Amino acid sequence: MNRLAEGTIVIMPAHNEAENLPRVLAELRQVLGAVDILVVDDCSVDETAAVARRLGAKVVQLPCNLGYGGAVQTGFRYASEFGYSLGLLMDADGQHDPHSAPALLSVVQTGQADVALGSRFLGEATYHVPLTRRLGMAFFRKIVDRMSKQRFTDPTSGFQCLSGEVMRFFARDNYPTDYPDADTILLLKYAGFRVKEVPVTIRDRLSGQSMHAGWKPLYYVFKMLLSILVVGLRQKTNLNGRDRS
Repeated sequence: MNRLAEGTIVIMPAHNEAENLPRVLAELRQVLGAVDILVVDDCSVDETAAVARRLGAKVVQLPCNLGYGGAVQTGFRYASEFGYSLGLLMDADGQHDPHSAPALLSVVQTGQADVALGSRFLGEATYHVPLTRRLGMAFFRKIVDRMSKQRFTDPTSGFQCLSGEVMRFFARDNYPTDYPDADTILLLKYAGFRVKEVPVTIRDRLSGQSMHAGWKPLYYVFKMLLSILVVGLRQKTNLNGRDRS
């Protein structure tokens, strides 16, 4: 087994990704070897679960659609239950280039940070990012920078490596259910965890529809603002280092 893969589980939330999984899992194993991969099937209507099992991944099938955040938290609970020391969070649609994974894993394995956050702006975005999406990223980046007192270039990135302690923290009630994003960075900072950005490559999805398609960006902006407000209020009451364990 690749040294970077020891004690590591790849958490891959998936909704109707049967077409993309073969290439994504093959690329990932080329880079990390025989790493444990958990596909959390968020009530797909295609063959996502069957394809993942056939390709050797562990699978948890959710009985109803919980949304991205609910699927990710399920992965954290699984990782915590089975004692994994590292979790690599990445999408099942091919956007997150597996060749960037070793850099993320290394930062947490060597104790440089509790969370390695992949940044397409320090690395490379090989696809067109719509103007509205860029504006939203810039808006929330300024909020996170100001509230966390740390500069981030890509706080909305879902390509991350997390320590076992962070996964246990999020396995509780500390994780948003639908669009975990900039608000989770603030949760981590207020709880005393160290977050470090790492250059990564983000590509266009292989096939299928993005979770930010259609009207969803409007909901995302409203929800994220509300969530950041709640996180800020919690920080003033009981969110501190004592809540980490």
